[in-house]
Amino acid sequence: MKPITELLHQGYQLLVATGNLLQSPFLLILRVYFFGQLFMTGQGHLAHIGKVSEFFVSLGIPFPTLNAYLSSAVECLGSFLLIIGLLSRLSAIPVAATMAVAYLTADLEAVTGIFNDPDKFVKADPFPYFMSALIVLIFGPGRFSIDALIKGMFRRPRRSGDQKSRFGVRIQSQEV
Repeated sequence: MKPITELLHQGYQLLVATGNLLQSPFLLILRVYFFGQLFMTGQGHLAHIGKVSEFFVSLGIPFPTLNAYLSSAVECLGSFLLIIGLLSRLSAIPVAATMAVAYLTADLEAVTGIFNDPDKFVKADPFPYFMSALIVLIFGPGRFSIDALIKGMFRRPRRSGDQKSRFGVRIQSQEV
């Protein structure tokens, strides 16, 4: 009979392996769901740019029409790229920045009260898009993305004797 510590270790290893298998499907669902919504929002903003510009005027945003076009274009193009997983980490930066600006202009009260009233912060409109963009920026788009396909096309085949260090750097064996 196996000791309890070995059973716990095997159970934990199974949990980790299962979590690793679910990372890419989770990232795909996150990208399609949240950035699909943001893409539609951006399309709506572009279709009604006058109203968005007027809203930006009411918030005191400089160059309201230019910024309305810019933020709407980031919502559309950035979201599209994130949905398909192309230039994902790069695309996540302007999306996260746009959502941070949305927080600081339209939902400043939610930001200033983040510790007093955290519910207001997480219920603000920019929150799911901001967090999703940060997740993709930090973890990447996962295996179900164009980025992963491109990475696979340019991956050099490993030669026998080559190994990776614990930091993912290729260590070539010395042939004598």
